[in-house]
Amino acid sequence: MNKFWTKDGGMRWIKVTLPFLAIVLSMVGLLMFSMSILSSVRAFVGGESLWSKAQKEAVSYLSQYAVTQAETDYQKALRALMVPLGDRRARDELDKPVPDLQVARQGFLEGGNHSDDIDGIIFLYRNFKNFSLLAEPLANWQIGNGLIEELAAEATRLHAAIAAGNPESSTLKASIARIRDIDARLTPLELRFSASLGESSRQVQRLLLFATLAIAIVLTIFGSWISRYLLSKSDEFEKALKISQERLHLALVGSNDGLWDWDIQADNIYYSPRLTELLGYTLDDGEPTPVQFLNCIYPSDLASVRAKLTSHLYDNSPCDIEFRIVTKSGDLRWVRSCAQSTSNAAGQPVRMAGSFTDITARKRSEEQLFAAKERAQVTLESIGEAVITLGTDGLVEYLNPTAEILTRWTLESARGLPLTKILSVVGEASGKRNHDLINQILENGNPVDRETNLLLICNDGSEVAVNLSAEPIRNLSGETIGTVLVLHDVSKEREYAAQLSYQASHDELTGLINRREFERRLTVAMITSRDQQRQHAVLYLDLDQFKVVNDTCGHAAGDELIRQISVLLKQHLRDTDTIARLGGDEFGVLLENCPVEYSQRVAEGLRQTVADFQFLWANKPFTIGVSIGLINLAGEMHTLGQIMSAVDAACYLAKEKGRNRVHEYRLDDSELSTRHGEMEWITRINEALVKDRFCLFSQDIVALGKPSSHGVHFEILLRMLDKDNNLVLPMAFIPAAERYNLMPAIDRWVVSTVFATLAKMQEQGGGQDIESCAINLSGASVGDNDFLNFVREQHVKYNIAPQSICFEITETSAIANFAKAAHFIQELRSVGYRFALDDFGAGMSSFAYLKNLPVDFIKIDGCFVKDMLNSPTDYAMVEAINKIGHLMGKQTIAEFAVNERIIGTLTEIGVDFAQGYGIGRPRAFGVETSKILQNVG
Repeated sequence: MNKFWTKDGGMRWIKVTLPFLAIVLSMVGLLMFSMSILSSVRAFVGGESLWSKAQKEAVSYLSQYAVTQAETDYQKALRALMVPLGDRRARDELDKPVPDLQVARQGFLEGGNHSDDIDGIIFLYRNFKNFSLLAEPLANWQIGNGLIEELAAEATRLHAAIAAGNPESSTLKASIARIRDIDARLTPLELRFSASLGESSRQVQRLLLFATLAIAIVLTIFGSWISRYLLSKSDEFEKALKISQERLHLALVGSNDGLWDWDIQADNIYYSPRLTELLGYTLDDGEPTPVQFLNCIYPSDLASVRAKLTSHLYDNSPCDIEFRIVTKSGDLRWVRSCAQSTSNAAGQPVRMAGSFTDITARKRSEEQLFAAKERAQVTLESIGEAVITLGTDGLVEYLNPTAEILTRWTLESARGLPLTKILSVVGEASGKRNHDLINQILENGNPVDRETNLLLICNDGSEVAVNLSAEPIRNLSGETIGTVLVLHDVSKEREYAAQLSYQASHDELTGLINRREFERRLTVAMITSRDQQRQHAVLYLDLDQFKVVNDTCGHAAGDELIRQISVLLKQHLRDTDTIARLGGDEFGVLLENCPVEYSQRVAEGLRQTVADFQFLWANKPFTIGVSIGLINLAGEMHTLGQIMSAVDAACYLAKEKGRNRVHEYRLDDSELSTRHGEMEWITRINEALVKDRFCLFSQDIVALGKPSSHGVHFEILLRMLDKDNNLVLPMAFIPAAERYNLMPAIDRWVVSTVFATLAKMQEQGGGQDIESCAINLSGASVGDNDFLNFVREQHVKYNIAPQSICFEITETSAIANFAKAAHFIQELRSVGYRFALDDFGAGMSSFAYLKNLPVDFIKIDGCFVKDMLNSPTDYAMVEAINKIGHLMGKQTIAEFAVNERIIGTLTEIGVDFAQGYGIGRPRAFGVETSKILQNVG
């Protein structure tokens, strides 16, 4: 019985009794509805009776009034007419779409109906007036209302006639006749009204009885079905309970979870076998206790576990805890415990039971997953690519910071939006939205491998050039669980590419096109000249006096001069013409579709423009000029190299002829032919350097008057082998090498080869001791700081004694670069190298510079020596150079000692050394050169 009054027992009782209670209430409701209908029908019948009675009374009073003419009879007739007229007003009101029920109620009250019956009459009329059961009574009532109206009108006329005084008897008789006629017509109508209403009442009774019986049968069947259903449910419940008990037993035996049951009042606890095993205990350890249970909890987690248990016991909050336990063996494991408690009637907890699930593996996986996710998150937030991830529904789930910057959408505003909302991509060339690409990403789930040439329309309306890649995200089963999109902003790359393209074709200082772009355009012009017979011209401009400005005022002034000249030249050219900076102070101009006469005028105009220009720097004026080479292209077949070489040669000749002039290239120009010959030597010199086709000779230098006791003294001489292996003397190729700045490369080859040969000779121990090996250096090498370092490197590499090397420099090159020459000599003499001043006496200021050049030897120019026996002047020059050299502490060497007489005269004068054919002819220097010459022979 107590169990019945529990919450669960009460609910079960309600579930069982509620269907039957519903059946009883339905029956009661049906009965009350039937009684209400019957009561309304009864009231309707009563109202008809009152209506008929009042009509008869009205006819009687009106007939009596016509005879007595008494006002009281007329008033009685009116009161009697009020009954059917009141019913008439009530019906007319109820027939309205929105009736005033108070007006209808008042009409029925005037009709003599009882106030308790009026609501039933109104309900019956409003809800059943269109039913066939009431159709005939209501139709009779409607006809009767029309006759009542006629009767009321006749009463009014009769009253008016009597009230007028002394009515004629014929009038009264006619009125009585009409009243009786109306009565005669109403009498059968009233009978039909009463009969049809009675029949309708009986049909309603029979219908209600049938409906009541039918519903009662249905409810009885329903009640029977409910009873059977409840019985079957009870059987199913018992069966399910049995299965549940068996399942629980199997779960307890086979589950990997440990179960515990704490009897709070008895203060004892139960462990399932699995929990005992999980905690590391055995059956031999005795019964567990709540204290032991708490002692298994890791100390740092104990406070939170206690708080959770307390909150559950006293506040009934959910108890689902994850914490660490320490097993008996000391192992640390993660567990999840879910528990539920019960309380007594006083609300005090009396029992609590729960489970232990070992989640150590899950926790480790979570830690690894968190670390991996954190690494991935940091990586996504750090990379320069824009990353967008979508769910399977195509809605945005994540944007990394780069994607937020690129799309101008924040993660908060974009999350949950369709991809098409935040990613509007159009073709860069067409400008049309790329629907196929978006569909491929969203619908097909196919990867998109680096789609290029796209424009991203950002949230702020700006456009960014991007490359797009997309890959589906799949789970372990291979099912697609999302999509990742990677957008690479290539706008910077495009800018860099455009900038690089511009820089590749333009000069940074002036903004003009560079040599590469100029040669490309010239190549196109050559094709049109050949194929379409168009006339073009090419100008090669080299500024005069640019070096003066650059050396005097610095590179900043030189750069500014180049910029101003480029602007000045461009202003005097057509828009169709091309001007380029070819390098340094050199410019190129391509005049397309330009006749010969016009090209000459343009060239002269540019020359005059530069000549009239005055450059100011730091309030210092400079006047410069320009040397211009001109070549006209008129359909002839040329190569690019030939054209550039020809126009360069023409410019060079313009400089050699005095600068600030124009020189036009012509095929019959002898000066240009010479220039071209030198250009050909450039190719041969470079080829000789690459293929090692230079060779060395040596010529002895002997002491005069006394024998040398320190070893041999000789000068290294350079030769070249042509394509037929013939020796080429230096005067054939050295001028071209000097003009085109190839001498430093030749000097490096000579120094390196001499040092290597000397080192090899020392290693093999062959030959005589070397007192001095003289090596000629060009002025370009003497003025090159890199060459100074090169000599030092060769010294370290081959370990040649510096005292055995004597570098010869010409007087003219030393004077031309006096400061650099002096520095070069001082640096190398400081470590032991010796120097000779070659061709001394050829310059006008030889003696003036001699005292400031720290050389060891003076080589008297051979032009004085070879004719000294026949020319007193040459003799005097040789004698003077020798004396002054000795006064300065320098030894002298005479060149061109071709015979014994000259050698004897030089000895008499006191010259220290002599060199020439009279001493000895040049011979191959080193083993390698000897082999080469043997092969040639």
